[in-house]
Amino acid sequence: MAISFPDGFLWGTATAAHQVEGGNWNNDWWAWEHTPGSGCAEPSGDACDHLWRYPQDIALLAELGFGAYRFSIEWSRIEPEDGEFSRNALDHYRRMVDACRENGVLPVVTYHHFTTPRWAAADGGWESASTAERFARFCERAVVDLGDGVGVHCTLNEPNVVALMGFYLGVFPPGTRDEGAMGKATDNLIRAHRLAYDVIKAGPGDAPVGMTLSMHEFAAEPGGDAQMARARDRMEDVWLDACRGDDYVGVQTYTRLRFGPDGLLGPAEGVPALQMGYEFWPQALETTIRRAIEVAGTPVYVTENGIGTADDDQRVQYVSEALRRVGRCLDDGLDVRGYFYWSLLDNFEWSLGYRPTFGLVAVDRETQARTVKPSARWLGTIARANRFDA
Repeated sequence: MAISFPDGFLWGTATAAHQVEGGNWNNDWWAWEHTPGSGCAEPSGDACDHLWRYPQDIALLAELGFGAYRFSIEWSRIEPEDGEFSRNALDHYRRMVDACRENGVLPVVTYHHFTTPRWAAADGGWESASTAERFARFCERAVVDLGDGVGVHCTLNEPNVVALMGFYLGVFPPGTRDEGAMGKATDNLIRAHRLAYDVIKAGPGDAPVGMTLSMHEFAAEPGGDAQMARARDRMEDVWLDACRGDDYVGVQTYTRLRFGPDGLLGPAEGVPALQMGYEFWPQALETTIRRAIEVAGTPVYVTENGIGTADDDQRVQYVSEALRRVGRCLDDGLDVRGYFYWSLLDNFEWSLGYRPTFGLVAVDRETQARTVKPSARWLGTIARANRFDA
């Protein structure tokens, strides 16, 4: 079965500043990595040295056949202290935007990908309404320099994960475990998105603006319906409702979540578990695309989808099924505008360190040498053709 994708369909891959740049010491994640008892496997350190190697990495991405690159700009570099903006940092990210354009690659810019400046985190972080105002000010300043070159704007990356993991489960900074704190963070992150959306739309350029959400296929085993419904409402629906009227919603899907009467269940018998501990379940992408469009009523970009595995054949198998499911959505007339594989590089996977390998390109931890995996050339060929023989 051959799938032909619409003209203008974006094929890209993605990174996040803290996971690849190296040396981002001025944010809450660096502090968290170096906090005893935080549960982080290792610090991010020099990461993939993408701060300096981005010209080669973007050129490689283009050579492989991808037409778009989603990357984040680091708030704590651009605004190292409250109200103090770095001309050098803004110029750096402008050079990244320009490097994409020079290589025929559409720059897709995320303004917040999990990391918050230390000064903002110390003054209440996402439990404080002032952080939403400060984030909007940062976006307003950044878009002045970058906006005319950006192809797609993402305000916040997976704010539902920031709220859940940082303020309820306590495994991301600030390590809080309180339902009320999660509620405050949720309200302030949604407000931050709304404020940022407006200032970015008012800035240079006319690129689409939206936010990205972590989404799962939700499944209830016998007796698990109530637990599943409660989790889906808190983890997805309140956020999808906040996306109504936006230019798009970014769907970021990796697996499904199963619920029993006592809550979340582990992988089902007979379903492989991956490096992240969750199920090999590529078919989840179709479910989440359909739900995002149904609830939010906006077009969709698949802004992240991929697999952490040491088996590159398994990566091809996963993405093949995911793309087949995107094709089914397109066949039904759903407005899906692009697919971004996570990630370009094997990088720092937050509290799990460098063990999970999501990259299309391997990175030697000692030398920073890049090695292209067969899956990268396979997917790049599909991207260049805008067609997939499933």
